[in-house]
Amino acid sequence: MNFEVYCDESGLEALTRKDAHNFTAIGGIWMPSEFRDSFKSSMLAIKEKYGVKGELKWNKVSPSFNDLYLEIIDYFFNQPELRFRVILIESKTVDNFRFNEMDAELGFYKFYYQLLHHWIFDFNTYDVFIDFKVNRNKGRVNVLKKVLHASNLTSDINQVQALHSHQSLGIQLADILTGMVAAKFNKEITSNAKKSLIDLAETKLCKQIASTPKWVEKFNVFKINLQGGW
Repeated sequence: MNFEVYCDESGLEALTRKDAHNFTAIGGIWMPSEFRDSFKSSMLAIKEKYGVKGELKWNKVSPSFNDLYLEIIDYFFNQPELRFRVILIESKTVDNFRFNEMDAELGFYKFYYQLLHHWIFDFNTYDVFIDFKVNRNKGRVNVLKKVLHASNLTSDINQVQALHSHQSLGIQLADILTGMVAAKFNKEITSNAKKSLIDLAETKLCKQIASTPKWVEKFNVFKINLQGGW
């Protein structure tokens, strides 16, 4: 089966400045490739309903567009074809000197690998789209593809491509959900509008947003352990 994955991150600065946030979040939306057109049509219809032409982003959530974002959250939870996974990296545990050759950019793409690798399953094909970043090392995205392919020999990583978020509604949905989880874990819920989105998500989940077991498929939250041990 063919799948597409759309990824974004929140709180990236905490990977280099431990006082910026407690957690960095990297998240992705998984969907069957055959569902892409339906997804795009539905998301565009929601935007048109509320007269929105620009990007959808967690940082744009406000009282004036609260109903728009509530409908998007509702749409995600009502579509069985859509799944979300996010990994959380605790900033105080990140040691780029010891593990990443003093290269925070390298560490960032290692975390991207952790997000993707554990949801790549045998005998499927994957197209992965990540939010565009200006990298010091221009080959980072290609290396990520090669490493994913080498570690998943019974599946096919067709492409890993960086896109500007305004080009992809999938990346925009990943931004919203990833930002939501980051805000919850960082205790940085800055408005009642954002709180209402979290409240709706938690109502749909029938529990608070928190770390989940590996087998949870709809809304998977993995707090990565960089300390070792059991």
